[in-house]
Amino acid sequence: MKLGLIGYPIKHSLSPWIHKQFLQQINQKGQYKLYETSDIELPETIEKIKQDDLRGYNVTVPYKQAIIPYLDELDIYAEKIGAVNTVVCDNGKWIGYNTDGLGYIQAVKADYPELFTGKKNVLVIGAGGAARGIFYALCQESFERVDIANRTIEKAMTLKSLNQTKQVKTNCVTFEEAEKNIDNYHLIIQTTSVGMNEDVAILSLDNLLHETVVSDIVYQPLLTTFLREARDQGAKIHQGHTMLLNQAKLAFQKWTGKKVSVNPLRYNLEQQLKKDE
Repeated sequence: MKLGLIGYPIKHSLSPWIHKQFLQQINQKGQYKLYETSDIELPETIEKIKQDDLRGYNVTVPYKQAIIPYLDELDIYAEKIGAVNTVVCDNGKWIGYNTDGLGYIQAVKADYPELFTGKKNVLVIGAGGAARGIFYALCQESFERVDIANRTIEKAMTLKSLNQTKQVKTNCVTFEEAEKNIDNYHLIIQTTSVGMNEDVAILSLDNLLHETVVSDIVYQPLLTTFLREARDQGAKIHQGHTMLLNQAKLAFQKWTGKKVSVNPLRYNLEQQLKKDE
């Protein structure tokens, strides 16, 4: 089975290792190839993928939206979000999916199932590509309110428009408003790249409640400054590598039709990420 990943930069991607483990779980021979490409080379790379006869491939930054015109079809979830992270070749048709949001929900639900009972409030920090899938998935759950904090309120408003449900309230707030009311939230999710290459936290967590779960989708470093500050205040933390594993699991199931488990991979991935820090 031939699989792959398209994006830039992706030389240090963990996806080949993850999907190799999944292939072993189902006793399937296969390979996972990296297609690192520039904007100009994108059409040529997509043509090469077709010639390489892939069963499917993942899409990462900066092409989750740029890939859409090259596909034959989108599933309803990817269409609503306006971004694709998984492509499946089905009888010659290239179909786009998005497993980011559901992968995130599954990752949090596995560690903190209590968040999904009763009426809870959520704060999403950021309104970029990663936030789209996560926000849309959150709005399908039974939360009381999902607020969006972003430097640009216009982008937050665009994200808010993805909420088509009536049961979940959504609101756009400034960073100052979010910090002032930080004790209103049961789950706080950091979706930006802040903390990946810099030792800073995007938001002050003063007055954070101990029962709050603070989540960061950045997984390199494994313990970001944002998570460290939350932990130091006694709050619960949720690390980004769990979303990475779960969105990969869902993508793999799209390609193979077979279920796999992230549990055997989680400890090994944690050790690998700690070693790389």
